[in-house]
Amino acid sequence: MVELLSPVGDFECLKAAVQNGANSVYFGADIFSARAFASNFSIDELEKAIQYAKIRGVKTHLTLNTLVTDTEFEAAMHIAQKAYEFGIDAIIVQDLGLAMALIRNFPDLPIHASTQMTVHNLNGALKLQELGFKRVVLARELSVNEITYICQNTDIEIETFIHGALCISYSGQCLFSSMLGGRSGNRGKCAGPCRLPFELLENNKTINSGYLLSTRDLCGLEFIPDLIQAGVKSFKIEGRMKSPEYVATVTRIYRKYIDLALSDNEYVIDEDDKKELLQVFNRGMSSSGHLSNEANRNLVFKEKPNNMGLFLGKVQKYNHKKGYITVKLNEPISIGDTISLEKVDGTYTISELMDTNMKNIKFTQIRSNCCHW
Repeated sequence: MVELLSPVGDFECLKAAVQNGANSVYFGADIFSARAFASNFSIDELEKAIQYAKIRGVKTHLTLNTLVTDTEFEAAMHIAQKAYEFGIDAIIVQDLGLAMALIRNFPDLPIHASTQMTVHNLNGALKLQELGFKRVVLARELSVNEITYICQNTDIEIETFIHGALCISYSGQCLFSSMLGGRSGNRGKCAGPCRLPFELLENNKTINSGYLLSTRDLCGLEFIPDLIQAGVKSFKIEGRMKSPEYVATVTRIYRKYIDLALSDNEYVIDEDDKKELLQVFNRGMSSSGHLSNEANRNLVFKEKPNNMGLFLGKVQKYNHKKGYITVKLNEPISIGDTISLEKVDGTYTISELMDTNMKNIKFTQIRSNCCHW
């Protein structure tokens, strides 16, 4: 079976993932999670989350995927013990010492190597297999060919990220946040300095500027058939700090295309599905990340570091006396939609729409038409 693994930051996200086709979900406890600023789950909430998923036939993976100090070791083991008693299906770990203790103490509990372990070659996967890991979440910087080579030469389960945010550095190896702000990504508290604006200097002269280290998000729909053929067992969606709407939409669409790839039908991607993914969240209209076997020369998007939605159209006029703008639309819109304008700070909510005859409407029905708001 090929697994779809969805992110869960709180209970509403858990319901969104389960009800939209996830085979498994992953979430963190309130400590030792690489997404410390997600809502995460207390011990009591952890039990309820596991029970909710288990009743519905969905597996649960607990993320204990930060580095752990000696003084924290007992607390980390306590959380693992509780999760084991509650019926957790796997624990995702970065710290090798913690992983080995878990493998010794819970021999029937699958331990997964987090992408924070930076396993990016066959030798790394084989070593973890030898140590008793059940699965490795490969580094996100690998191409389909590299993933295929690892899958075909090891018996350990292989999991890959298929959608969501990417880091500019290898996961688990970045110290940028630690150096600038004393908040370590390896301790779950990355401040995201790669999403900040920078200037590139040459001989004290600025030759480039913008969000020069901010990567576009990954959208891997087109690679699903190749990765299934390669032997990937689990497709992972990034986003434990995203909304329930994001979790629901991305899970539903990837469920559709995994099922399509496993069927005898032709694998064709509907452009409306891609637009829906972009609408719910995207940086730089997304990209293939590192999955393509060709180098990605379009990985960084320097214009904007956060969600940009869809390109709606071009402003043709602004009537400052009447307070509306005229727009040549590329996508349909409706009252209540949130928009932003290029080179203008902030967002705006559409409260009134008029067609070209200055008649009030609630939404536009035809793309590439003109309206006023």
